[in-house]
Amino acid sequence: MIRVGQTIFRVILGLSITLSCAAQAPASSSALEKPSYEDGALRAFAAIRPIDVHVHVFKTDPAFQKMLERLNLKLLNILVMDNTNPHRKDLQRQIDDAQALVKSSRGHIALCTTFDPYKFDRASFSADAIKQIDRDFTQGALAVKVWKNIGMEIKDSGGQYVMADDAKFEPIYQAIANHGKTLMTHLAEPDVAWGPADPADPSWSYYQENPQWYVANRPGFPSKQRILEARDHVLANNPKLRMVGVHLGSMERDLDNIASHLDKYPNFAIDTAARMEYLMLMPAEKVRAFLIKYQDRVLYGTDLDLLPDAKLPDTLKEWESTYARDWRFLATGETFNLEGRQVHGLNLPQPVLQKIFRSNAIRWIPGL
Repeated sequence: MIRVGQTIFRVILGLSITLSCAAQAPASSSALEKPSYEDGALRAFAAIRPIDVHVHVFKTDPAFQKMLERLNLKLLNILVMDNTNPHRKDLQRQIDDAQALVKSSRGHIALCTTFDPYKFDRASFSADAIKQIDRDFTQGALAVKVWKNIGMEIKDSGGQYVMADDAKFEPIYQAIANHGKTLMTHLAEPDVAWGPADPADPSWSYYQENPQWYVANRPGFPSKQRILEARDHVLANNPKLRMVGVHLGSMERDLDNIASHLDKYPNFAIDTAARMEYLMLMPAEKVRAFLIKYQDRVLYGTDLDLLPDAKLPDTLKEWESTYARDWRFLATGETFNLEGRQVHGLNLPQPVLQKIFRSNAIRWIPGL
């Protein structure tokens, strides 16, 4: 009986040790492991000292700072006024938090400020906006953002949608140009926002989470063309104003249209933020030829965010995976799958990569 008891004890003890070791061993789930290509892609990405010109960061965090330092990465943190988002309703709080973030980042984060378009109907709107952005420039801001609520949400006292070429904005644009700063414009949305519904569109999931920006069949709503024509009027009327049309200039499905705009407006450039998947789904030869021809006019951006309540491990994984994926697409000749579709890497020349990932940002947004 004693031997049987000892044997049972040894079995139980061994099983306990085995289970304990298994619990302490690193998980082998693919969800917790980096794809094999990511480390190499991130090393190559870091070597170019990249600049991401389009992010939204709402808090400081040591682990996030370490990632920036490990990737030799600089960010342009963009502020937005959005009454539909609790993180974006209070402009001065955003500015204060963003300035603190810039100071704590050891040179890894710069600021793109904005003004409050919801005050459009005030008699002092233009003067107040200029006073505020002048102050922000003095404190180090490098650019100003105009967002899609101009053209898609805000109305004047007569009930008409306010467009970017309204006369009240003109003094603001002139002030930005006089400071030698850059205007970042997100005007209009992807085509799918106007319908029809398309679950295969890379932006479709956004409208499931943000239905206020899905405008299909909304009575009296302006067309996308009208909104972008107002943007083009700003370009034409302000030739000394540098403008970066974010999200591929909201022309995400039409490289020929982007090209015609770049040809017509020498003060216009685009960024890739949140629209890289559109490029990935186009014919690789056409995208490669476009990026080589307009290599001085394309800035790298992602539209990644770090929200106040973000879980850092998940956020860091998303950021690094995005950077690795984008590098793989632009810099290598590899073929990989994107949501069931084959994507062919563009294998762009190193000088073109240097411009897209770094030097164009410095040229178009001086001070980065």
